[in-house]
Amino acid sequence: AVDHVTFDIPVGAITGFVGPNGAGKTTTIRMLLGLVKPSAGNARILGHPISEPEMYLPNVGAMIEGPAFYPALSGRENLRVLARLGDFPYKKVEELLELVGLADRATSKFKTYSLGMKQRLGIAAALLPNPKVLILDEPVNGLDPAGIHEVRNLLRALADSGISIFVSSHILSELEVIADHLVVVDHGKVLYQGATKDLLAAHKPRLAVKGSLASDQEILREIATSAGYPSELSGDQVIIMAPENFAGELNKAAFAKGVVLTLLQITRPTLEESFFEITGGEK
Repeated sequence: AVDHVTFDIPVGAITGFVGPNGAGKTTTIRMLLGLVKPSAGNARILGHPISEPEMYLPNVGAMIEGPAFYPALSGRENLRVLARLGDFPYKKVEELLELVGLADRATSKFKTYSLGMKQRLGIAAALLPNPKVLILDEPVNGLDPAGIHEVRNLLRALADSGISIFVSSHILSELEVIADHLVVVDHGKVLYQGATKDLLAAHKPRLAVKGSLASDQEILREIATSAGYPSELSGDQVIIMAPENFAGELNKAAFAKGVVLTLLQITRPTLEESFFEITGGEK
């Protein structure tokens, strides 16, 4: 269910839409595309209310829950079928095949495509109407690293060309790399919206420290506690929730207690860690 969700999508940026399974992501996307009618409230896309989808959908491209094409037709033939239905010129098909990097496989049957190629063809189909807004639901789901890299580069190029991209994904490490803006939802409510860098900066850096002996762990944790900083064990390391300027004090205190440090590193929370912190979930 979705409960009074409110957020903005910046123009010409990639906005990541994240949340646990069942958080309301797909339902929200379906509402934006006019596939599900909200029981209350409204939203606007390109200045038009979603109660009037015919006013904005011609300028919106979308790929929801994976692309569906005729397996026995080639990539070019599949796009031409869609072009005929939408009254788009075949020239546009050739331009899009080039844009998504499928020009050299345009005559290959869809069923022979890798998952990454299928996703890129789906994005090409969503781009047929020259959209101002592109909505993608889990575009890198199931892709290998090479496929993810291909889609990432494509989305970045599209955003740089001025298209506003709204992408849902549960692969947080990927969104950390590509998303300029984030909307985090849980139980149908928005918990955060803003720049990705601001969310990461809101969570303080930590110190990862390790002594040469196993017994050093407890000594290092005592030093942290004495300074008023909480700590936790992570394998053979001690993670101290303290600012960067505590590193020097920690090093001196450890030396005074006979601890030889083999690691003293400043670490910053990943998007995944920040996500779990604001949603109250577990890693």
